[in-house]
Amino acid sequence: MTGHDAAAGEGGRPRAAAPSAGEGTRAVRAGLPEPHKYEPTLPGPVFAAHYHLPGDPTGPYTYGRDENPTWTHLERAIGELESPGDPAQTVVFASGMAAISAVALSQLRAGDAVVFPDDGYQALPLLHEQLTAYGVEVRTAPTGGDAQRKVLAGAKLLWIETPSNPGLDVCDIRALVREAHSGGALVAVDNTLATPLGQRPLALGADFSVASDTKGMTGHGDVLLGHVSTGDPALATAVRRWRKVVGAIPGPMEAWLAHRSLATLQLRHDRQCATALTLAHALRERPEVSGVRYPGLPDDPSHAVASRQMRRYGSVVSFTLPDREQAERFLDGLRLVDDATSFGGVRSTAERRGRWGGDAVPEGFVRFSVGAEDPEDLVADVLRSLDALGFTGNGAAD
Repeated sequence: MTGHDAAAGEGGRPRAAAPSAGEGTRAVRAGLPEPHKYEPTLPGPVFAAHYHLPGDPTGPYTYGRDENPTWTHLERAIGELESPGDPAQTVVFASGMAAISAVALSQLRAGDAVVFPDDGYQALPLLHEQLTAYGVEVRTAPTGGDAQRKVLAGAKLLWIETPSNPGLDVCDIRALVREAHSGGALVAVDNTLATPLGQRPLALGADFSVASDTKGMTGHGDVLLGHVSTGDPALATAVRRWRKVVGAIPGPMEAWLAHRSLATLQLRHDRQCATALTLAHALRERPEVSGVRYPGLPDDPSHAVASRQMRRYGSVVSFTLPDREQAERFLDGLRLVDDATSFGGVRSTAERRGRWGGDAVPEGFVRFSVGAEDPEDLVADVLRSLDALGFTGNGAAD
């Protein structure tokens, strides 16, 4: 019996939603075990460092660093969302960076080459440094314009982040996958910003779909978690082995909270995406705001490609205010938005991204993560804070 079979209980396989079911139905039902009388719909977290194990260790659960029934439910749930009808194998991790590192370090060896985006998540340069120290050649290119294609020759792994964080550029996943596979490279897509409801990298041909579930997947700003999904059992085995080697495992409570949160993923994501588009349109009308980016805007530079591969455009809007001081005054004036790093949560957050020093953005660049507040209230709060900056129609401050 496998871990997934055991988690289903003696009643058989879980009652997963049909492949033709709507995304909300799948999110609500994903990963639930077969119902048993007097048992909860979603079993509580299993806290166990070890399990009863008489005789040969042939069962699904032997030691807490290897497997946990709470992980099993969550991994099945995410797999059903990543690949409806043909669920992917999923491995959950203690954080998004643990998931990213597991893919890279399980696949790359000294002498290999990997292609990263040079405008992706700001912790990627740390991985870049580590891989270089291990003798891996790291090449970089921007996300926009499929520029990574130009440095693919001979690479072992292509790492895509689309939409990119924080600039919101988009690349053509299908085209890059074809190019990479033709040269023998694997493709991993960081799908954190889109979530499986916005974009399904595996269906677009990628070998790995990776995400920091700290953000939109769990959506409440109270859990650190990450996952890797793949349709290839051998790749899943390699990633799972890496998790065991480094011990980058999630706690059972975090895994249970994450699974509980998936039930509202469609509700949260639909609200956030709709409000994000409304906010982007409103920002476009402001004289003090420049460089508004949101893939859902019809004239956004990324819209044409995004509309071919995304079903929802995400909760993040980026824009630039004239300078650091104006950006900080704007953030300080918001009443419904927390000045915090991260995105995808039910409470709106925003930050001056340049404060971290790792992103090539202007000093007044703002990454705004739209939450689940009433759109009228959120937009009014943003416009009120912009009004307080005192800009005139010609872009100058009074």
